[in-house]
Amino acid sequence: MPIHFVVVTIGSAGDLFPFMATALALRAAGHRVSFLAPVQHAPFVEGSGLDFIGLPADEAVLYDPDLWHPTRGFGVVWRATRPGMARVVPFVNALPKDEQVVLLVHPLALPEADLCRAIRPTLKVAAAYLAPQNLPTVYDPLLVGPWRVPFWVPFAARRALWRWGARRFVDPVALPEVNAARIARGRVPMASLLSDLFGLADLSVTLFPEWFAPTQPDWPKPILRAGFPLFDPQPDAPLSPELAAFLAAGPAPVAFTHGTGNTQATAYFGAAKDAVVQLGLRAVFLSAHRDQMPADLPPAVLWQAYVPLRRLLPQVAALAHHGGIGTTAEALRAGTPQLVVPLAHDQFDNAARVTALGVGASLRADRVNAARLAGKLAQLSDKAVARRCAAVRARFDGGDPMRTVVERLEALAGEGSHVAEQARATAGGNGPQ
Repeated sequence: MPIHFVVVTIGSAGDLFPFMATALALRAAGHRVSFLAPVQHAPFVEGSGLDFIGLPADEAVLYDPDLWHPTRGFGVVWRATRPGMARVVPFVNALPKDEQVVLLVHPLALPEADLCRAIRPTLKVAAAYLAPQNLPTVYDPLLVGPWRVPFWVPFAARRALWRWGARRFVDPVALPEVNAARIARGRVPMASLLSDLFGLADLSVTLFPEWFAPTQPDWPKPILRAGFPLFDPQPDAPLSPELAAFLAAGPAPVAFTHGTGNTQATAYFGAAKDAVVQLGLRAVFLSAHRDQMPADLPPAVLWQAYVPLRRLLPQVAALAHHGGIGTTAEALRAGTPQLVVPLAHDQFDNAARVTALGVGASLRADRVNAARLAGKLAQLSDKAVARRCAAVRARFDGGDPMRTVVERLEALAGEGSHVAEQARATAGGNGPQ
């Protein structure tokens, strides 16, 4: 009997594409799939054959200066997701009662997923994690925003730090609303979002491989480790004639982007222009927002609103980017040296992993200037970086990670009672305690 998978995500295209890849794999396996995502992503989903339900999203959030703040960014993202998440419970509640339903959700939709289970006890919930930083841990590398906790700091102090961070930056934003909804549905209130949220799923799935981030002892269980679900809705879209001519006209350029959702990258692209001029390099600047580009771009620099990275990266010398997990993974697959310029959220952790793999360098966004960018870019021409990039690229020669994910989700639908029922009953999770 086909299973009805309800797939729920939030965020930018970087969040959308992994969930879309999973939804398409589930549909290809013969299951019914409902795909709930921010309505502005409709152009990406149209034509895919997925049953798309657009969730309301306030695009004004992209212009909030706190969106990319290392500590205040979570609050901006959380508040932006709530109107869309308010649609999840009514949608699931309206489904036929005899349907076998599995929810596959972004972690920030877990509170609503558990409310769905309060009214539909046979429902199964899987949470998909796109980046290691989304799974709290007291083990290395432990970063608090851009600040790395030294390896020698004892675990008791690390746990205290996590509790402090939750009380200071997360719980005041999210917990009152979450607990009000839980109490209304007869659920036990959460003591803290970071400690309790991660025990709500029947299954956790990491959409990044073990070699990128080893499984930590305090990650939720059960957990399925899968690879990067690299996905592009138009993988065969040709390069623009302008870009094709530019690439053919000289040495391989450096590509610069700072994220599809970043409307605040004017200073970044200005420093990038000065850095490539200083080094005598050619460059491609990628941004949907033309007003972020310097007015006086030299002939050696070409602006493009959008280019599929899988088409572009094999033809560039290096990629400078914000550290989003999708962009990071595409560069790893292409074997392209990376300069990660993180702003907030999971980007600092992704940058640390890129440097640990030896495939790139990192520079905090608040420290960017032309001289520092030029110095970091010069490091990427080292032959040792090229060797490490080639070694990592070879790791992508395995099978399709989606096959394992689909099989495990199908098995989840047929499993008995939730393995963490006791944790749910006490509102206790598997995160750092």
